[in-house]
Amino acid sequence: MKIKISNLKDGIHNFSFDEPIKNIGLEKPFIGNVLVDIELNKIHNQIVLNAKLTLNTNFDCDRCNKNFNSILNNEYKMVYLIGTKPEDSESINLTYLSAEADKIVLDNDLRDFALLTIPMKKLCKDDCKGLCPKCGKDLNNGDCGCSYEIIDDRWLPLKELKNKLNNN
Repeated sequence: MKIKISNLKDGIHNFSFDEPIKNIGLEKPFIGNVLVDIELNKIHNQIVLNAKLTLNTNFDCDRCNKNFNSILNNEYKMVYLIGTKPEDSESINLTYLSAEADKIVLDNDLRDFALLTIPMKKLCKDDCKGLCPKCGKDLNNGDCGCSYEIIDDRWLPLKELKNKLNNN
């Protein structure tokens, strides 16, 4: 995805893109198209870009292993300065463009910020109960009736002491 900036006048400009995810180098878990809404503010030798991404994804739940679709959103801001880059500049959201630059290519930034939308824990719903560790039944569909009393061997002496005290 590219935005032509060579004939862009100062002021605010809006752009919308609806492109297949393959066009920015994305694949699974992303599906369908990426929707990008961009507000570009050009002020003399500076361009401030605000982007909003909307992506469709397909995940397997980390708790119950069900397959589900999810819509992820992300926003980012990038500043483009026209001129030469100073040697000590290491800002992530600041890019220098040459005076001859006639377009801004968004593919790498869109791909990076799309990847940042993937959650650490992928859940089909916030209150997913997962699977029973004993029998494997999906606990979202009801209780399985398994007993969950798991005793750490380090606590056995205390359990024996408790039993002695209760019997006296």
